[in-house]
Amino acid sequence: MNSIAVKKYLIELQDRIVTRLEQVDGGKFLRDNWNRPDGGGGISCILEDGNVLERGGVAFSHVTGDRMPPSATAHRPELAGRRWEALGVSLVLHPRNPYAPTAHANVRMFVAMKDGEAPVFWFGGSMDLTPYYGFEEDAVHFHQTCKNSLAPFGDGLYTKYKKWCDEYFYLKHRNEQRGIGGIFFDDLSEPDFATAFAIQQSAGDHFLSAYIPILERRMNTPYGERERDFQLYRRGRYVEFNLVIDRGTIFGLQTNGRTESILMSMPPLVKWRYDWHPDQGTPEAELYKKFLLPRDWVL
Repeated sequence: MNSIAVKKYLIELQDRIVTRLEQVDGGKFLRDNWNRPDGGGGISCILEDGNVLERGGVAFSHVTGDRMPPSATAHRPELAGRRWEALGVSLVLHPRNPYAPTAHANVRMFVAMKDGEAPVFWFGGSMDLTPYYGFEEDAVHFHQTCKNSLAPFGDGLYTKYKKWCDEYFYLKHRNEQRGIGGIFFDDLSEPDFATAFAIQQSAGDHFLSAYIPILERRMNTPYGERERDFQLYRRGRYVEFNLVIDRGTIFGLQTNGRTESILMSMPPLVKWRYDWHPDQGTPEAELYKKFLLPRDWVL
């Protein structure tokens, strides 16, 4: 196991993504280095009120602790009480244009340690797309790129991780998918460290090719108050998921993480309405009917 190689890769990935987003937006990310009093630190890169991105955050963190938090041992109770180390890059991008979808991605590694025993490691990763107005060509492109990222590691991996993504990015209290999904995996340590790390790298390396073509295709689409209003309403679902369900948010808060970095995934503007439903036959209704449900976008 080599956490130094993982850290080097993650920092390079963050820089590569930020550089490409700056090219698209024309604005500059604030690069904020921070230290965590309980151990570790990170680099938070944030762009607010950009030309294309209303808010974009790309965060690297490398944090340590003396006792595993409840969120990390919920599925592995045998690791409770161990020292731990967590490294990752997480990003959320909220474009200003309602026709451009929100995007999320995360790649991470976790290590649990106990004196006298070998460290226990696992990798995780995901990328998913949350459109406000659905386009089939965008969904197909995003999922095809996700599939391509996993193709070198076995024919069934995309199907497995897509299903996991559909199940994870689901708002039970709304009975709704958050978006059109993508891929999600966690607790990955098989068959060995090198292969699990390679899967994580491939997922991270494919994010830009999955998202940037869609962003560039939609970011200058004309829109009006109606589209903007619907975008802000649907952003409310994003906030609900991140604060109620998301493991990364919960883990960060449980481990006394840096609140500004944890919550930079929140959209800058959002609204809620009481028991609102779109009119039948509208583009807003089409999002619910055709896109906010699990679908096989690629064969």
